[in-house]
Amino acid sequence: MFDGLKSYGSNELLKKLTGKNPFFICTIATTSTAIIPNITGAGATPELMEYTPAGDVELIVHSELRCCDIPPQTIIDGASAPTPAMLTKAALELTDVPYLIVDAGSKIKPDVPYITVAEEGEYGHDIRTGHAVVNPRKIFENSKIIGHQLSKYNDYLVIGESIPAGTTTALGTLTALGYDADFKVSGSMPENPHNLKKDVVMEGLANGGILDGMGNIGKIDPFIAVSVVGDPMIPAVAGLVLGSNVPVILAGGTQMASVCGFIKAIDPDFDFARICLGTTSFVADDNTSDLFNITAQIGDINIHAVNPQFGKSKNMGLKNYLNGFVKEGVGAGGAMLMALLLGYSIDDIRQKVEEVCE
Repeated sequence: MFDGLKSYGSNELLKKLTGKNPFFICTIATTSTAIIPNITGAGATPELMEYTPAGDVELIVHSELRCCDIPPQTIIDGASAPTPAMLTKAALELTDVPYLIVDAGSKIKPDVPYITVAEEGEYGHDIRTGHAVVNPRKIFENSKIIGHQLSKYNDYLVIGESIPAGTTTALGTLTALGYDADFKVSGSMPENPHNLKKDVVMEGLANGGILDGMGNIGKIDPFIAVSVVGDPMIPAVAGLVLGSNVPVILAGGTQMASVCGFIKAIDPDFDFARICLGTTSFVADDNTSDLFNITAQIGDINIHAVNPQFGKSKNMGLKNYLNGFVKEGVGAGGAMLMALLLGYSIDDIRQKVEEVCE
């Protein structure tokens, strides 16, 4: 359909959205699961992980950091890759699409205008405790209101997220809801720490009282699942989707798959034809994860993967995306898909990303 885009499933929704007016939402949140050593690379150090969501949106809005001095980035063995916020920022500047920051429960608040949907002062906690999210239903209901209002004035919504260790909490939520996601969620590092993620999730499930005496998981209410081993982003994005009366592009990979699983648990008859996943080729082609297996368990979910062709770039940080760094986040894939739908080429997008990174 577009150069640089590969669709898995139907592209009928994209045909309907081509040339239409979108609205972009970046949902930020914290899970203290991110401070577990070696579980995520979505920050320069474990101590800086909590600053990543705030830093990401500050870069988008202000083109500079205000919450800390070190930019969100993945650093492994001396090599680094810039935050995917740079990809999202480039798409937003290129298209001039309006956007909103939604705080679903972040520990470090960004120096930007935002709407809060969480309890005051609350954020996601370490899922090993079995007490991950306070009042996810309130987050969900508040987000439904925002989704409903935004859908009155826009043709479709594009929703991204920034939450380090979000693939681990995605694994937790999917597992609690009965899906087989072991060794299938993505990650921000070339070496995906699947065994660590699984151990963390199982500890949380045990401490949260979800496992029965045989170590099995029964039918769990989705809000209980999130409260035990999830994160605040999941009910927030689900609320935005279920509150919306217009189509939605979920901008992300396996974390957005967990949102789909959460949505189905709330509404088993939900029509997934009115939404799709917009992600990057780095997620779709990742041999350390399996987004397609996860979504196939949930429903008929169409996935569209954008390849920004960073192999053509002179920026070494962007080239490291080809080596398994970062892969996705901050709505990068969906934001680039949005730019394609508005008539920009993949070369336009890549050149703008390079300009923003410089």
